[in-house]
Amino acid sequence: MLLAFDTSSAAVTVALATPAGEIVASSTTVDALRHGELLAPAIAAALETAGVTPRDLTGIAVGVGPGPFTGLRVGLVTARTMGEVLGIEVSGVCSLDILARQSTLTLPVAVATDARRKEIYWALYDGPAADGSRRRLEGPAVDKPAEVAHVLSGLPVIGRGAVLYAEALGVSAVEVPEYPLADVLATGVATGTLEVVAPDPLYLRRPDVTMSSRPKSVL
Repeated sequence: MLLAFDTSSAAVTVALATPAGEIVASSTTVDALRHGELLAPAIAAALETAGVTPRDLTGIAVGVGPGPFTGLRVGLVTARTMGEVLGIEVSGVCSLDILARQSTLTLPVAVATDARRKEIYWALYDGPAADGSRRRLEGPAVDKPAEVAHVLSGLPVIGRGAVLYAEALGVSAVEVPEYPLADVLATGVATGTLEVVAPDPLYLRRPDVTMSSRPKSVL
């Protein structure tokens, strides 16, 4: 059984999937300030719904961002700790890739999520392949919406950033997937249609902030 969760956005999302990618339990709660309070109970509830215990897990998939440090850290520390205790593999996936996979459009798309400070995390994706996977063409990066509007111009934009900054991005205010979902993450990892990376936090250098040359630890 594969456990998947993502805390890179305002949403705390958890899912359980079979080795074939069939979702047997999932939940999503949007609360930007309570990742630490919500994740463990959501995992416990998913396990109870599926009638399994942590020892039945064969792997963990976790969104690695980009996202705000505090929320992202909750998910990654939980994934690493569970993986170490249970002796199972932990797979990371770029959270923007998860959102791109959620789009039902048959066209290339852009993903834009809320990076706070009136900025967005963004990436560009090709149209879907036969298996539903999408190839990332550019990004992820972080910028002010108006500064990358020309890059995203002409593409459908999905994610919370498209909702918050529709005018600056020059996109129509249509209903779009706003947050990466764990059921899509679980299915994508189980079926090999999402690119797997190390479970390390994906932090991006903001254009107006000087950062230490040392990477920020997730622990």
